[in-house]
Amino acid sequence: MQKPEPFVSGDMIFSVTDASALLKGVVETAFPRIKIRGELSQITRATSGHIYMTIKDSGAAISVIVWRGTPISFKLEEGMEVVLTGRFTTYPARSNYQIIASEIEMAGVGAILKMLEERKQKLAREGLFDESRKKPLPRLPQVIGVVTSPTGAAFQDIQNRLRERFPVRVMLYPATVQGATAAAEVAAGIEYFNRMNNVDVIIVARGGGALEDLLPFSEEIVVRAAAASKIPLISGVGHEPDWMLIDFAADYRAPTPTGAAEAVVPTKLALIQELDNMWVRLSGNFMTRLENAKQRVESINIKSPQQLVMEHAQRLDDIGRTMNVFLGAKLTVAHQKMAVISNLPNILQNRMSVLTQSLSHLGQMLGSLSYKSVLSRGYAIVRDADGKIISRSDAGVPAVIEFADGVVKV
Repeated sequence: MQKPEPFVSGDMIFSVTDASALLKGVVETAFPRIKIRGELSQITRATSGHIYMTIKDSGAAISVIVWRGTPISFKLEEGMEVVLTGRFTTYPARSNYQIIASEIEMAGVGAILKMLEERKQKLAREGLFDESRKKPLPRLPQVIGVVTSPTGAAFQDIQNRLRERFPVRVMLYPATVQGATAAAEVAAGIEYFNRMNNVDVIIVARGGGALEDLLPFSEEIVVRAAAASKIPLISGVGHEPDWMLIDFAADYRAPTPTGAAEAVVPTKLALIQELDNMWVRLSGNFMTRLENAKQRVESINIKSPQQLVMEHAQRLDDIGRTMNVFLGAKLTVAHQKMAVISNLPNILQNRMSVLTQSLSHLGQMLGSLSYKSVLSRGYAIVRDADGKIISRSDAGVPAVIEFADGVVKV
């Protein structure tokens, strides 16, 4: 670079403030717009919303300020390589120079793919891409919600294909699909349809473009909104080779916006063919059942009234014979019981005779075992005053002698 000629003479004397202002004017005039490529570090987000950081390479580092409201389509992270567009200025209070950034973009496809892969792994660990979360698409939706740009080719392609295949009602949520606000607007569209619950399926669509242009559809806010959707969601972003992170969270990934329209409704011809096939199956099943019913009717033998009466008479005869056998058996048992009852007095008399003999025998045994019979043979019992039997001669107490015919006190 050519060295500029000095425009301040050596004998001029400035105040510190004037010198700082002069330097600030020179820097801002010489670098009204500049692009710098480097690696981000020391990222600090102030409560005011401004971002302070450093962009550096192996030889130098420059302070960077990103004022609140500056559009950035991705999250700034430590170590990320970017191309920064802005203007140089100075900060006299600390005697340093810095860049006021107006645009920031990733440096090259490799850095973008690395960032996307790291984000994909993070969201996958949270379970946002699990197959168990996928919801089936409705067979014949009545209303389709589309989140896309109203002026883009994607919306026109979807409408044209729906008209060709199976016309249904379409509700559009207008959203920018590129730039710093695209991710927030797309996520808001998904949340709007879920909150209103006024559609059967949601299509998030955008036509093809550079990888950097499709980045809003890989932002966490969009992926989380798609995964949280209670309404089945189809992702139709970019072309066949393009894969955004919303594709993994959506219930169905279409290769293009047109493919999304094809996935959500069948063609009229396919429906007609399906109805024809159903008619063939139903008619065949009906004819088979009709033939079976006809065969069952033909197999029924209708009997004459005379035959029916004879069969009933035969059944009555069978019942009569069965009743005779049953009643005869019952009567035989009753006669046997009556014979037993008529012989009951003889049985009771015999029993009383046996009991009388037993009682007489027991009386004889009791008489023979009683001590009274012993006394009648000349024996006596000596008892003391308490009635206890005295068995020894040295008792020496008043006694009572019991004989067979009386008692004597001694």
